[in-house]
Amino acid sequence: MTTHYDQSTQAGSPAAWGPPPTAAPPSHRAGEPKQPFVHRLWRGRPEDPRWARPAFLGLLAATLVVYLYDLSASGYANSFYSAAVQAGSTSWKAFFFGSLDAGNAITVDKPSAFLWPMELSVRIFGLNSWAILTPEVLMGVGTVAVVYAAVRRRFSPVAGLVAGAVLALTPVAALMFRFNNPDAMLALLMALACYFVVRAMEDGRTKWLVWAGAAIGFAFLAKTLQAFLILPPLAIVYAVCAPVTLKKRLAQLALATVALVVFGGWWVAIVELWPASSRPYIGGSQNNSFLELTFGYNGLGRISGDETGSVGGGGGAGGSGRWGATGWDRMFSSEIGSQISWLLPAALILLVAGLWATRKMRRTSVTRASFLVWGGSLLITMVVFSYMAGIFHQYYTVALAPYLAAVIGMGAGLLWERRTEIWASITLAASAVAAAAWGYVLLNRTSSYLPWLKWLVLIGGLAAALGLVFAGRVSRQLALGAAAVGLVAALAGPTAYTLSTVDSAHTGSIPTAGPAGASMMGFGGGRMGGGKAGGMRGGFGGGMPGRQGQGQNGNGFPGAGAGGFPGGGMPGRNGSAQGRQNGNGLPGGGRMGEGGMGGGMGAGGLLNGANVSSAAKQLLEKNASRYTWVAASIGSQNAASYQLATGDPVMAIGGFNGTDPSPTLAQFKKYVADGKIHYFIAGGGMGGGMGGSSNGIASQISSWVQKNFKKVTVGSATFYDLTQKKSG
Repeated sequence: MTTHYDQSTQAGSPAAWGPPPTAAPPSHRAGEPKQPFVHRLWRGRPEDPRWARPAFLGLLAATLVVYLYDLSASGYANSFYSAAVQAGSTSWKAFFFGSLDAGNAITVDKPSAFLWPMELSVRIFGLNSWAILTPEVLMGVGTVAVVYAAVRRRFSPVAGLVAGAVLALTPVAALMFRFNNPDAMLALLMALACYFVVRAMEDGRTKWLVWAGAAIGFAFLAKTLQAFLILPPLAIVYAVCAPVTLKKRLAQLALATVALVVFGGWWVAIVELWPASSRPYIGGSQNNSFLELTFGYNGLGRISGDETGSVGGGGGAGGSGRWGATGWDRMFSSEIGSQISWLLPAALILLVAGLWATRKMRRTSVTRASFLVWGGSLLITMVVFSYMAGIFHQYYTVALAPYLAAVIGMGAGLLWERRTEIWASITLAASAVAAAAWGYVLLNRTSSYLPWLKWLVLIGGLAAALGLVFAGRVSRQLALGAAAVGLVAALAGPTAYTLSTVDSAHTGSIPTAGPAGASMMGFGGGRMGGGKAGGMRGGFGGGMPGRQGQGQNGNGFPGAGAGGFPGGGMPGRNGSAQGRQNGNGLPGGGRMGEGGMGGGMGAGGLLNGANVSSAAKQLLEKNASRYTWVAASIGSQNAASYQLATGDPVMAIGGFNGTDPSPTLAQFKKYVADGKIHYFIAGGGMGGGMGGSSNGIASQISSWVQKNFKKVTVGSATFYDLTQKKSG
């Protein structure tokens, strides 16, 4: 195994642990016949072992198969974004702006770029779960490939394979690369940005740094300011360590900044300059401004917790709020730990070891820069996530997965090559112990889930650590055996959780990875493990989606219907009525107060959509072509459910939370007078009851509709016919 490390601190001295990458033989020599593409694809680089490329392709194939497994079980996954995909697949205007509906009433609360691959897929293959979610899977496979390429290029194929496997088997990665939130695209582009910066570090070529700026800029169009979290370490590392003059480094960083602004700003400029009267309202903002959305609800408000229009922030540093306690240990907590932290202690050990091992290398050391780029991205993202007081969901931590995986691969690869040095072998052993001990702790939190596995992880990891201590003093075969045992023990826990994740349906706004009950997070002071079978406890009444009918009878939330929001079950897997029985909290699937008016605060209106019966669907589809919107509903999730069921535009009053001031009562009255909306759907959303919005527009519209229009009941769902005034 040939490893490419940098030269020592003395310029021109021989490489410490092998030739630098520039010494690698070219893939094609002059005068030699060029090999067929298939041969080159299978063989890979001539300097690599023959098994390296087949192993890499096997890793990608295995990742693809695992992530595609039973993909349709989650249906439309997050119906909020699936409705936007449906709209964008039928309207190019909705495609560009990210509108929730083809009538272009309001956008989703993010930029639209992350929707584009899904919308193009649906345009080609039609609206279905596979067409929506397969692009996300491909982004996951692409991210694994990028991390492998980055680690293999500077270290070794084995190190790259370890990094790729760690990423593929991280539970939250398996969750989000099979889900339709913005995070899949964000993770891919952030990994590409790190890869491009390290490439630029090799020879100081400007194009790689410009590509890094472009990747971060486009990532901004996926999830706004979160894309900028890793800018400080990337910029500082290049400014200090790049192998060109300081003047050129600063000029290159300026060009990369221009690329970032161009790739991230073109869409923003068009949206801000477009007349507001002819584009959809910017969802999530209070002033119909994307810039306000960026720096408020989706930006600095997430840090401070001051998010106008949201459902409430966290508890501040060290505090406990709606989204869990903040503090240095947040990533290891019972709410977050099982999603991402399995190998986080080992990664931190290996990061410190990597920086120590490269401390005497020259300023331009690409090996050290690799640790600084990937490790710096890991640390800054982890710190921000740990202390942000605003809205925080467990699945956000997928952003850490590529960085963590790269650090594991790089650190393990470097220390393995230096295992004859006692400090390196002891550090390898320490990382194995850390992975095994923390894996035991995480598995013990769900003691009824594979109770034997935690002992296998602990004993296997400790045995491997003992062997790794002597890795430099025993035969290579024995050392490899100890390393293999340690790797299996370290990955056993996250692999089990990953397999449990892909074998479960995930729907709604707050999905979590792993078995039921593995990850709990508060909302309104309660605790829950949302978006999969069972395991939800606390403030809401009713059951979450149940696989094979789990969560029936409103028991997904203990105390259903008492002391919380009006109780109700959410849709079960495969669209069945399981998981909804005897819990009538969702509009379209039961009651929400009396008729659900006034913008009721049902859990389903915020976290998931409604159960749309065939009778309700038939009602809305009748004469649908006559109207711009077949219906209007408070809150995006509720509107999304009806839109996906009918295929026709449904207006979401108040956006995601029901707190956006769109449309105004006057605008809504004009839409009705112009005959653009057929029905008003009772219930749904937060309706201005929470989130700092005091204008009560959703409640005003609800009251006006209830007072003036004819009520239509279809099963347990309530509608108001906006073409039929109340008599008398």
